[in-house]
Amino acid sequence: MDFRGKKYERGSNWSDPEVVELLQLWADESVQMELESCLRNQHVFNRIAEVLREKGIHRTGDQCREKIKKMKLEYRRIKDNSKAPRGGRTWKFYEVMDRVLTSRPALAYSSLSGSMMAQQVLQGSMVESYHHHQFTSPALPFGHSQHPELMEIKCEEVNSDERCLTPEPPAAMSYQQGSPEEHEMERAFLERAQNNSPISRVEIPIETSVSPSGFSEPNMANSSRIQNVVPRPGFSALHRLRKKRKGQRVKDPLDDLLLKTLTSQRAMEERFLQMEERRFQRDLDVEERRMQLEQRRFELEREHEFRMFNVFAQMLSILKQSHSGSSSSVVMPRGLDFSQALSEITGMGGGGGDLQEMRARPLSERRVDMHGFCSPSDFQRSPYLSARGNIASIFRGSTEEGYKAYHADKYDEDKNPNGIINFGTSENKLCFDLMSKRLTQTDMNLMEPPLLQYPDWTGHMFLREEVARFLTYYCKAPAPLKAENVIVLNGCGSLFSALATVLCDPGEAVLIATPFYGGITQSVFLYGNVKLVYAYLDSKITGTSTRPFQLTVEKLEKALQNAQAEGVIVRALILLNPQNPLGDIYSLSELRDYLEFAKRHELHVIVDEIYMLSVFDESATFHSVLGMDRLPDPQRTHVMWGITKDFAVSGIRFGTLYTENQDVANAVASLCYFHGVCGPVQHKVAQLLRDRDWINQVYLRANRARLKAAHTYVTDELKTLGVPFLNRNAGFFVWIDFRKYLKTGTFEEEMLLWKRFLDNKVLLSCGKAFECSEPGWFRIIFADKTHRLQLGMQRIRKVLEEREQEILAEEKEQPCQSEQDGKADSTDEVIFVSRHQEPTSASSSNLGDLIGLLQQQMRSSDWLQKNTADQFAQEKPEIYDVFSKLVGKQ
Repeated sequence: MDFRGKKYERGSNWSDPEVVELLQLWADESVQMELESCLRNQHVFNRIAEVLREKGIHRTGDQCREKIKKMKLEYRRIKDNSKAPRGGRTWKFYEVMDRVLTSRPALAYSSLSGSMMAQQVLQGSMVESYHHHQFTSPALPFGHSQHPELMEIKCEEVNSDERCLTPEPPAAMSYQQGSPEEHEMERAFLERAQNNSPISRVEIPIETSVSPSGFSEPNMANSSRIQNVVPRPGFSALHRLRKKRKGQRVKDPLDDLLLKTLTSQRAMEERFLQMEERRFQRDLDVEERRMQLEQRRFELEREHEFRMFNVFAQMLSILKQSHSGSSSSVVMPRGLDFSQALSEITGMGGGGGDLQEMRARPLSERRVDMHGFCSPSDFQRSPYLSARGNIASIFRGSTEEGYKAYHADKYDEDKNPNGIINFGTSENKLCFDLMSKRLTQTDMNLMEPPLLQYPDWTGHMFLREEVARFLTYYCKAPAPLKAENVIVLNGCGSLFSALATVLCDPGEAVLIATPFYGGITQSVFLYGNVKLVYAYLDSKITGTSTRPFQLTVEKLEKALQNAQAEGVIVRALILLNPQNPLGDIYSLSELRDYLEFAKRHELHVIVDEIYMLSVFDESATFHSVLGMDRLPDPQRTHVMWGITKDFAVSGIRFGTLYTENQDVANAVASLCYFHGVCGPVQHKVAQLLRDRDWINQVYLRANRARLKAAHTYVTDELKTLGVPFLNRNAGFFVWIDFRKYLKTGTFEEEMLLWKRFLDNKVLLSCGKAFECSEPGWFRIIFADKTHRLQLGMQRIRKVLEEREQEILAEEKEQPCQSEQDGKADSTDEVIFVSRHQEPTSASSSNLGDLIGLLQQQMRSSDWLQKNTADQFAQEKPEIYDVFSKLVGKQ
């Protein structure tokens, strides 16, 4: 087919006629021989592109080569899988690719009745033209014919940055080839051809050129003259002789071995270079991140150092002024050294006793505290309820109490501007506009008889298949997940209840790290009477931990051993990833360690990944358990996910379980009768999960941007207030340290502070609701509209300022009897910016105020741990001597 006059430069899409022309050139035996005999074959595809361009098909050599490469990959995929591609349709180019790649005679295509007919094409003068004219227009390896009925199709795109039509081939090196006998034989062929030619007296020298790959080919200029001067019969014999020699040379086993060796070496070198480039880039990123963290740590330390030494200077000034009259309330004894003075000032009491006492109690006694904050009257037995009913009626905590108060006095910008703002319930209120628009489109409004009838209680098969494809894509599973392993229920709370019931007997336990989402306690206890064994996480970095509240295998081992020592049988381990309320995202190595731990102890692992698409910062990467190449114990690994959080539809109760254990699946399925999802909702969810383009291009982009903006606003406000918090990039919450606002480090004080917030019309979640081991931690939800965030943070600021003034007033009266617990370590994970009001002069403050302020500054960082008295004496001995003498004179 002649394409002259048609501009077929349409990016990298190939039509059928274009592919046919390309295959006719590439499938030629001489072209295949040259491609197999050289390592670098760019010049071959450049010549193919030249021939296509003369036919009106404007393609570059790179595009031709990439197209052939993709067709080879498609051929191998079909052949290896032994199945037809793309829904059962037959690939029209499979036959010719099969014949070429299996060394069978080449084929040409013709269109007959909508199918491709393969016919063998004779190799003759057209083959000669490839060698002696480098694909000039009349010289084609195949006989040329029109294909009027071929329809155009769009094929794979080829990434090519070249703007020119054809790259220039490398310069050839000319040399005389062959022995004298060979030249004599060639001359004989030429003379025999010239005897029958009208221009037989013309003498034609023959030169050959060698390509950069080492494969020789006739020189273009001389080949053209031979074509124009020498008749074809004689020259064809000469060319067949040369081709025979080339064929013999290619078939040499040593040449094949050398070619394979060089090809393998080149592939390994390229792979090595790619790995080195990735490693180098990763090292650069890590180093840049480390430098940023070091700079931030340095700035924080300098700020704290300046504040503490400023307070020290004012304290010394007051001591000096009051030395003669002994009017100060605190006098440092003579001979007290620097480290002892700091120890006296930073002495801490109380707070820790509650924690140690709680951990020392047996698990059976600790179980009573799990029911939350209940008044004694709540435990009165009702004659109308069973013992289990009485327990269920009083099973409530601070979350239920606050939630009830919120619904009774809900904030509304117009109707109730003084109502309660809910920062306690983990809901995404940022994407109602996107979800309402998508859920009201026409494809969602389907009503068919099967949707209104009793379904398979595990979920309609069309929904389970869509869930399997969805999880395969977003969890990056190494192999497609199976629909028969998917179970659909009305929310992840129902999944926790069902799994606890089928995996544990009454009185047995499940291991979980604290703090954790408190609703799990209610889910596993009310139905299955299953207990929870706690692996306590601390804000301080100790042992093998590298960040606050880090879950380690050592902590899991310790909690399991303690439970077994008390005679409690532990059947399973619960992992929340991303973690609620901390916002932690577990790395692949951490996940593998947890799963290996569970396998050693034959524990089931329930992995809740309900926030997997709510990671709103590019620096954080979520790793799903379903994306691991190999699970240590796949029969005991069960993964949960739902649309409640990631798609901002907490009112639509939908959760899904993926497990390869058919016994567990069947047992859970028997409980699905009580937790089914209605048919119309199943249809809407399936349509939502199927719309991959809308999810990726519209929803996820907008949702992540809005979450990041809201998180930035709340954390900036906390920095302004000088409140420490965990800086994470997943979920809807921030884990905040309000311990310095507790008069005593107890959960009773924490509850009073929580009620203080509620009285000021803002609902938060306190640490006790998450079974946190340290009083004073709170969770705040930031996934809300800007005007509610601003008003809520104003109310929080008011409470904290009032509380701080009350604590300072008490410390002023009793400056040396602070019972406040210590604060979290100031690491790169816990961000703290101090903004406390400082005294402007020594005359405006007394020594008690300065000591209280110094205590707060010291507790907000780990400066004292890093800057001890001995270290200071070694680094700055002159200053240390002066200060020691000054202290000795007091």
